[in-house]
Amino acid sequence: MENLVAYRMKNARKLRGLSLQNVADELGISKQMLSKYELGTSIPNSHKLIKLAELFNLKVDYFFTPFQVELGEINFRKRVSFSKKKQDSLREEVKIRLENYLYVEQCLSIDFSFTNPIADIIIRDGNDIEKAVEQLKNKWEIGFDPVHNIIQLLEDKKIKIIEVQSLDSKFDGLATYADDKYPVIVINSDFIVERKRFSLLHELGHILLTIPEEYKLKEEELCNKFASEFLLPKKTVLEEFGGKRKHITLSELVSIQEKYGASIQAIVYKLKDVGILSENQHSSFYKAIRFNKLLRQKVDKTRFRSPEYSNRFERLVYRALSQGDISQSKASSLLNISIEEVNEIYELI
Repeated sequence: MENLVAYRMKNARKLRGLSLQNVADELGISKQMLSKYELGTSIPNSHKLIKLAELFNLKVDYFFTPFQVELGEINFRKRVSFSKKKQDSLREEVKIRLENYLYVEQCLSIDFSFTNPIADIIIRDGNDIEKAVEQLKNKWEIGFDPVHNIIQLLEDKKIKIIEVQSLDSKFDGLATYADDKYPVIVINSDFIVERKRFSLLHELGHILLTIPEEYKLKEEELCNKFASEFLLPKKTVLEEFGGKRKHITLSELVSIQEKYGASIQAIVYKLKDVGILSENQHSSFYKAIRFNKLLRQKVDKTRFRSPEYSNRFERLVYRALSQGDISQSKASSLLNISIEEVNEIYELI
């Protein structure tokens, strides 16, 4: 029991980005005593556990929850400004959210195993990306029409989606595996819908694409191409815009943005990638939006109307509650809200 509480205490402290001294001061104990708690050589009494739960904004039963997952390697794509402390905090938040997610699925006897439908395709260049996307869409039976809810699609395909808030604005997302078998994508929920959709698919690329070691330096570029091809397949772009063009109107770009849920910048990149626009035209576009604030505002405007948010976990919690698989207290803990809030939302029919 001591080791479990110690493990949870240390993880919760990392989650909130607090030092040993910060927490010790809040508890009114020495830093050395708190270190003993985290090493498992001593255990806090119930009063101190309650204070810890309040400090970490967690339920007390978090410290006694035995269900654990291990995250695979996490590579933060960006950025020097995303500090080690923030990385540790995010890692712990993801672990807690995943533990809760998998626990509920286990309670409901849901099969959450995952199979990569394009694992057999070796990715070296854009042509391989096109083959992979075509095979993926065929196996997932989604065709080449616009996909209106990427999150719902991925969750239906047994990929866990976790949205996080209040992060560095330069954090887009990350992808990893839990216990080496359950894929998870984490995205910044504060982003506009078009950026969120592209980030989801970029991270999906990290999960699905089989990239040889000698091509790993191109992985980010290949994942961008994967996201672009998924949102706007080459044959779709050619149908929508025709062949090589001297000029593209903003109204055309807006129409495609509204239809396919890709940002205008992503659409222009795709037009360059398939040869409809030249490298010079692509560069001219970026020069124009850099020096024309009004044009930049029009280009950056979000226009896709379909929602992109994850509510599957919450739905599963209330399903488990209605079936009697968990108590209201457990639902409160899993959702990290009060029992009163659970009662307000939960209405048995």
